[in-house]
Amino acid sequence: MLRELGAEVREVRTPADLDGLDGLVMPGGESTTMSLGIEREGLAEPLRELVERGTPVLGTCAGLIMLDRDHLGLMDTRARRNAFGRQLHSFEADVELPEIGTFHAVFIRAPWIAEHGPDVEILAEVDGHPVAARQGPMLVVSFHPELTGDSRLHAAFLEQIRRSRAAGAA
Repeated sequence: MLRELGAEVREVRTPADLDGLDGLVMPGGESTTMSLGIEREGLAEPLRELVERGTPVLGTCAGLIMLDRDHLGLMDTRARRNAFGRQLHSFEADVELPEIGTFHAVFIRAPWIAEHGPDVEILAEVDGHPVAARQGPMLVVSFHPELTGDSRLHAAFLEQIRRSRAAGAA
């Protein structure tokens, strides 16, 4: 989806892959497997440094989990894995997102934000559970925006990157 919006995209698997990035997407997937890969490749500290420099990050589903207190410790949140249930309980719902409006979201074994600190802005909820939030340069959603065909969330992320680059150049 980011390529379709004109972004240059590359996979990050090692610390060297982070060099020169203007933004980072921490995608969905399986958070335990992601944790093992981050540990194996020595990516934890370089990822922390990237965020501390103010690089915009979009975390979707497992990405939301990876950024929380119990994993990379970058967001003042604690995620609950598979909060809505197992694969069988996957669902779709409309959520209201600031600056975007109604967004049709696909939740697959989705987490929710079980706890958050005062610097975390909750952006959307489903059944009273936070499913989207922002803290500093990080935006997290517990759903898979890439599965909908709606590029507005990704476009908003690219705009955040543009603003960040412009502020850095000033």
